[in-house]
Amino acid sequence: MNQLLRNLFIALALIFVFGACEKDNKPAPSAKLTGRVVYQDQAIGLRSNGVQLELWQHGYQLFTKIPIYVNQDGTFSASLFDGDYQLVRLKGNGPWVDNTDTIHVALRGRLELEVPVKPYHRFANVNFSQANKKVSSSFTVEKLDNSKSLERISLYIGTTVIVDPNNNIAAASIPASEVADLTKPLQLSVNVPTSFQGRDYVFARLAVKTSGVAEMLFSEPIKIMLN
Repeated sequence: MNQLLRNLFIALALIFVFGACEKDNKPAPSAKLTGRVVYQDQAIGLRSNGVQLELWQHGYQLFTKIPIYVNQDGTFSASLFDGDYQLVRLKGNGPWVDNTDTIHVALRGRLELEVPVKPYHRFANVNFSQANKKVSSSFTVEKLDNSKSLERISLYIGTTVIVDPNNNIAAASIPASEVADLTKPLQLSVNVPTSFQGRDYVFARLAVKTSGVAEMLFSEPIKIMLN
C-alpha cells in the first residue's frame, strides 16, 4: 500500500513538473501595439498612468480586458499576441467627451494607432518665465465642448519631467469664479520652495480641470532654469 501511494505521489509530481515546463515554454507576446491619444492630430497631455484604455479579444474561453495605461504625453504601448482586438475608451476616464464607440485593432506584428478624443478644454499660447525663484506662466484656455463647465486651472512645478497633482513641489490655482473671459490671456505664478531654490532647474506644467471630470488635461512639461 505504501509503495502504491509512493508511486502515485511520484506520478502526480511528474505531471506537475512537465505541466509547468510546458506552460513556461509557451512563446512570449511578440506583437507590439503603440499609439497616441489625440485631438486634431495633437497628442493629449495627461496625468502619468492616470488614464486607461481597454483591449478586448473575442474567441477565447475567458473574455477579459487587457488594460493599457496612457503616459503623460498621450502615448501608450503594449506587447500582445497577433490577433483581432477591440479597443475601448472608458466612460468618464479621461478629460474628454465620452465616446464609447469601439475601435477595431487588427494586430499583425506591429501597429501604430491614433485614438481620437474631444477634450472639454485645451491650452494655447503657453509661455513660462522665471525671476527671483518664482515661476510664472501666461496662456489662454479654449473651450471645446459646452456640455461641462470649467472648474479650475492649475500650475504645477516639480523636480522631474513627471509633473502632476501627485508629483510636484509647489502649485497654484485659479478657480473658475475668477476667470471672467476665456478668450483673454491668463496668468499663474508659484514660488519655488526655499528648500529647492538651490536647484539649477525645475519643470513646469499647466492643468485644466473640468467640473464633474476626474482627470485633468495638461500642457507639455517645460524645463525652467533657475540660475
